[in-house]
Amino acid sequence: MKVIIVGCTHAGVAAVRQIFQEYPDTEVTIYERDNNVSFLSCGIPLYLSGQVKRLEDMFYATPADLAALGAKVCIRHDVVKIDTAKKDLTIENLETHEIFHDTYDKLIMTTGSYVVVPPLMGIDHERVLLCKDYWQAQAIHDTAAQHRRIAVVGGGYVGVELTEAYAQTDHDVTLIQGHDQILNNYIDQEISGEITDLLTDHGVQIHLNERVQAFRADEKTGGLLIDTGDHAYAADLAIVCTGFMANTDLLRGQVTMDRHGAIITNDYQQTSDPDIYAAGDACTVRFNPTGKPAYIPLATNAVRQGMIAARNLYGHKQKFLGTQGSTAMMLFGNTLATTGITLTNARKSGIDAAGVLYHANYRPDFMHPNTPVTIKLVYDRQDRRVLGAQLWSLHEVTQSANAVSIAIQNRNTIDDLAYVDMLFQPHFDQPFNYLNQAAQMAVAQETAATARHHAPAARKD
Repeated sequence: MKVIIVGCTHAGVAAVRQIFQEYPDTEVTIYERDNNVSFLSCGIPLYLSGQVKRLEDMFYATPADLAALGAKVCIRHDVVKIDTAKKDLTIENLETHEIFHDTYDKLIMTTGSYVVVPPLMGIDHERVLLCKDYWQAQAIHDTAAQHRRIAVVGGGYVGVELTEAYAQTDHDVTLIQGHDQILNNYIDQEISGEITDLLTDHGVQIHLNERVQAFRADEKTGGLLIDTGDHAYAADLAIVCTGFMANTDLLRGQVTMDRHGAIITNDYQQTSDPDIYAAGDACTVRFNPTGKPAYIPLATNAVRQGMIAARNLYGHKQKFLGTQGSTAMMLFGNTLATTGITLTNARKSGIDAAGVLYHANYRPDFMHPNTPVTIKLVYDRQDRRVLGAQLWSLHEVTQSANAVSIAIQNRNTIDDLAYVDMLFQPHFDQPFNYLNQAAQMAVAQETAATARHHAPAARKD
């Protein structure tokens, strides 16, 4: 069988490796328009802050690695058209500009995503940069080395991580966010407020509820003015981090997509065309807290989907379990770890959700040093299912977020999480782990609500 893989970052690399592990006789051809594969864009802030010295270390596979497995690797080759009815691809060799055709038995689309570029005046200014791939990362690193005043547009994960990286390297940093809080897709207001305060304490100027309307040259300084309507912020360099869109134009009108252009797949990563699979940022995922398709471009989703697409090429063997969208970041030594849905977004989705806020030292008070853990635990009031958690601490809490992710995956309730077996040892936690305690708070909250509901009405004698 002949398999063509279009695009080769995380999902594509995972698919190639899995194909040759399970089906070594498969004929595999890869078309990638860049000159590299497997770039870890999540490492860009580490490079900017100096924690990683070489951007090249952010690659975990090379075209030669994939060729050694048995794949025909065609880098600097751009697929310009796909005719699914004929199973025909039109390809341009970007080095020679030769145009040729290729055909497939099965097609795996791992074309990834691209940075959303808002249609703003001045967005093409030379000092307005984007941040996703290797070349963009190199550009913002080299340019920032020459300029002190940095403006980051967008307060999502990428924007906040870049903000911290620049604040650690003696830059004057301004963060402009169109929402009323930063990281609004990942955390609720309580923890967002703590992170905002932390960034402010490190000299970052944060402007919320302001949407950039234009970029223009600052004639006085030779720098840049970022116009939000009410204000014009001066900077030497602006980095736009306003989200990602699925790169799926090649299949538009040929397979089913959502309204944003992300490919919809079944549990086996098949598209509406059974001979075409999709994985990674090109497609939607099932978001387990809501049970609905969502667009969540994460490397963790991409590698799992790439492997699963490969496993199912010769028949249905492995389902994709869906995702909780689990993520983590480190900010000035603090860890933020999240999984599932926020309370705000759960309610927007129509769920009768509630939450509790837990805050206490992670281990007994007689242990020194010690530090508190803050947890926002979100649950469904109707069936008491755990829907999400946000953890924030100087203590390492990422594996606790993974534990909650499993609870969401398995549709566990707050009652389950309140009493599930977790170890106790004074070096590590309290007799009841902090996850147990947060869930116990939720159980107590629901018990009190039920008691109020069933309390007899006061007499009006």
